[in-house]
Amino acid sequence: MHKITSRPKKYFSRYKKPLVEFPNLIEAQIKSFKWLVETGIGEVFKEFSPIADYSGKKFQLEFTSFSLSESKIDENNSKINKLSYQGPLKARVKLTNKILGTVKEQEIFMSDVPLMTSHGTFIINGVERVIVPQLARSFGVFFTESEIKGSRYFGAKIIPARGVWIEIESEADGGIYIRIDKKRKFPATALLRVLGYETDEMLIKAFSKDPVVAETVKNLLTKDGLKNLNDAYIEIYKRLRDGDMATADNAKEFIHSLFTPERYDLSPVGRFRFNQRFEKGMGEEEMARRTISKEDLVTVVSHIIFLNNTPGAKADDIDHLGQRRVRFVGEILQQKVRTGMMQIKRNIQDRMSIIDVDTAMPIAIINQRPLQARIKEFFTTNQLSQFMNQENVLAEIEHIRLLSALGPGGLTRERAGLEVRDVHPSHYGRVCPIHTPEGPNIGLILHLSTYARINDFGIIEVPYIKVKNGKLTGEIIYLNALEEEKYNIAHAGIPYDEDGKITEEKVEARIKTEPGRVSRNEVDFIDVATNQAFSIATSMIPFLEHNNANRALMGSNMQKQAVPCVLPEMPLVATGVEELASRDGGRLVIAEEDGIISYLDAKKIVVNGKKEKTYQLINFLRNNNFAVFHQRPLLNVGDKVKKGDILADTSSTVNGQISLGQNIFVAFLSWSGSTYEDAIIISERLVKNSKFTSVYVEEFTCIVRDTKLGPEITTRDIPNVGELKLKDLDEDGIVRIGAEVRENDILVGKITPKGETELTPEERLLRSIFAEKARDVKDTSLRMEHGKRGRIIGVKIFSRDLGHALEAGIIKKIAIEVAQIRNISVGDKLSGRHGNKGVISTVLPEEDMPYTEDGTPIDIILSPLGIPSRMNLGQILEIHLGMAANSLGYQAIVPSFLGAKHEEIKEELKKAGFPENGKLKLFDGRTGEVFEQDVAVGYMYMLKLHHMVEDKIHMRSIGPYSLITQQPLGGKAQGGGQRFGEMEVWALEGYGAAYTLREMLTIKSDDILGRSATFDSIIKNETIRPPNSPASFNVLLNYLRGLALDVNLKKGENESR
Repeated sequence: MHKITSRPKKYFSRYKKPLVEFPNLIEAQIKSFKWLVETGIGEVFKEFSPIADYSGKKFQLEFTSFSLSESKIDENNSKINKLSYQGPLKARVKLTNKILGTVKEQEIFMSDVPLMTSHGTFIINGVERVIVPQLARSFGVFFTESEIKGSRYFGAKIIPARGVWIEIESEADGGIYIRIDKKRKFPATALLRVLGYETDEMLIKAFSKDPVVAETVKNLLTKDGLKNLNDAYIEIYKRLRDGDMATADNAKEFIHSLFTPERYDLSPVGRFRFNQRFEKGMGEEEMARRTISKEDLVTVVSHIIFLNNTPGAKADDIDHLGQRRVRFVGEILQQKVRTGMMQIKRNIQDRMSIIDVDTAMPIAIINQRPLQARIKEFFTTNQLSQFMNQENVLAEIEHIRLLSALGPGGLTRERAGLEVRDVHPSHYGRVCPIHTPEGPNIGLILHLSTYARINDFGIIEVPYIKVKNGKLTGEIIYLNALEEEKYNIAHAGIPYDEDGKITEEKVEARIKTEPGRVSRNEVDFIDVATNQAFSIATSMIPFLEHNNANRALMGSNMQKQAVPCVLPEMPLVATGVEELASRDGGRLVIAEEDGIISYLDAKKIVVNGKKEKTYQLINFLRNNNFAVFHQRPLLNVGDKVKKGDILADTSSTVNGQISLGQNIFVAFLSWSGSTYEDAIIISERLVKNSKFTSVYVEEFTCIVRDTKLGPEITTRDIPNVGELKLKDLDEDGIVRIGAEVRENDILVGKITPKGETELTPEERLLRSIFAEKARDVKDTSLRMEHGKRGRIIGVKIFSRDLGHALEAGIIKKIAIEVAQIRNISVGDKLSGRHGNKGVISTVLPEEDMPYTEDGTPIDIILSPLGIPSRMNLGQILEIHLGMAANSLGYQAIVPSFLGAKHEEIKEELKKAGFPENGKLKLFDGRTGEVFEQDVAVGYMYMLKLHHMVEDKIHMRSIGPYSLITQQPLGGKAQGGGQRFGEMEVWALEGYGAAYTLREMLTIKSDDILGRSATFDSIIKNETIRPPNSPASFNVLLNYLRGLALDVNLKKGENESR
């Protein structure tokens, strides 16, 4: 077994321990699903209970209680057997028959609901998925501004969770108007009258607190032209329902119905934001009001008038995190359940009107299919339900902590402008300003910062330590983005003594979100940690403060693409987050109680404590990214363990630390042009020692169907196949575990009946001698794909006989798992943690690599030109400190913004016996001569990324042609060719290579007749005939003719055809 050595940790002088405990990184997801199970589903059933028939005289149906049971199979078996990890949702239903006066109760199965696993994911059809939280606009009131004739006028939007949107606008004429659901506008006074201020006197009294506002309202009343309350009802009704006849009664009924609790819900978060904005009470009674009251509307209109009369007033910033909230899986799924229940309610009412009164039972009235369809659709097709990124432990954790501004009810890539994508001051400590994708989703997909938490309203809060009179009190206070704007907050890196007293007179701080310097007595709060602003992946970059932000972004993303190595190593230079983050991924095996290990093997660990506890280990399980997930025992039989100790590592952790790569001896050196464009030169030693070797597992599935001509059969007896090809197949035609396979080898032998044709006399004779045996079958075996190789590590058979649920017409499915050991090779992509990526250009023999004075050869040569323009100097500091750490036998811990100082690194190099500048004399391995200048060398933590050459290398000699253009297809997956495109044509034109160009565009491409004739000419050794016109040219002519243009081709003078 690969023995992993542990190193003592070394902290440097600036290091300060974070002031709060490291949070549980996936708690928010788990809490949200727990809320759904305990409260959310019950709320929906309560909303739709009771349901009466349309007349209200025959039936009444009530949902009295519900239960969501555990899954019958555990998480691992769900994955292995390709099943969903789900539990049945049952409801207790009471049907009251009002005609007969009877009550019937039944427990009814409503739907299967996928259950959350212990690490915050869902398993759907054996595939692990994540429901990504959505960062959406919050409910409540927002103030807007518009410019009319050079002047700014303010308005407001009141956005509820359910119900009509109210938009209030100011006009240049001094009027204030309201639109409901973007319909035509009407005077604001009309809605105020309808909500309760019936007379002019009542209206003026409601606004009497501020004389300016009261005066504006008087002017509004003179303009609105409404004599009484009925006029107000009719005015609003006409604007909302233009075509209908407006009478006072139907207008009154319609308008009041818009604001009933059943149809209008501001939601708790909407009410919280409203009351917080206007500094109203937060008591239970206040928070329970979920509709818009007349007082609320008066408050909003008053504020609009105040803004209109205040020079320099500003509207709300919609990109501020105070105006946005996070919708987690519980809330989103509750909405889907509500939608399904609406459909069920309509179906129930329809059934009630036609069912026989005497025999009616609850189960006969309820049709659960709409609910089942909504839940299934959400987990399988919704934009927020994503295939989990399982490249390594870090990728899993960061996927669960992702925030998306896309998805239903969110933004779209096309509509999102620069303002939405940009970093905002309110992101500090809540959303990572660095970690976001590089493509079209930049700024729309975000990651939660390390210490951020989400409260019950979905608002992101950050912990701070209270500071009083320049001294840390130790009291932790969580602030949301709007509350934070009132205070001066210092960075965690400022100096303070052991008693918590800030030592400097003036310190850098965020003064009401703006950067500046304040006296220590003016500081209200201090950050809890220096990496508080960053996500987990960004916090794992050492010397982050010395890197350009763009490169830090690449470093954060590339750590998530690192392929776990067979022999992982913990980094020599780490940030301290690696150990803390790995615990919450749910992948480590952690002791649940004290005890002694009594038994241990590759599949289980048995701990004897108060009672015996067995921990099952996962071995070589294929994950979503074709990588292998594997758990390795860390301890030995007889070892004592305490509760919380790590019993087993994963494929991408070492001693519980996230370890994604290898510590490599690197030199920054240009080497015969092989480091051109960031290319990397590696030593053959890395290949020999399996330093970057990884395991890649693919699954190939063979489906055995029942066809019209009879069932398909898996067998070893395949027509026209030699014995050599069948050597690894068993009697059922299935390949044995452990067999080595290459492209075109048979994995599952399968024959399919062929359609009967007219038999020849010879065939009739054979048929009569051998009876059925000579019947026509064709070979439809599952073969290894082109360019693939590996060893068989698993065979799974799913069939009806074994109790598996299969689709109609399928007899059985056979899944073959093929593992491939991939060593590092030319074309693979390597990267450091600082965004310093490159592709391997050469693998040099060990003896040709440059070597140091003591004869140690360099492992990797990197280009020195990659640093000045990229400004990612963290890598230079990392190699110097890594050099010292390797020699002195410790692991250096350098958190973001609290790393080792330059002087300390120099001191460490000195202790280790190296020059202070970290540069050594190097000798050329080919000639033995010393290089003219000293070279920067040291240990860098390098990652092998999943962009491996074996998946990308491609060539085309044969392959299909496109039906329309008759040109070869594009892309590796289609067996396509390399396109000789527009710019390549220009290149040949530039060289005047007319005949080469003609060949490229005709006989080598889509001249159908010409390419066949050329093939014949080559075979017969004849002169190649002149080409014809290409097929794509004929397509163009037909397009033009389709546009009614008469296009005819004329022959040239010298042309024979």
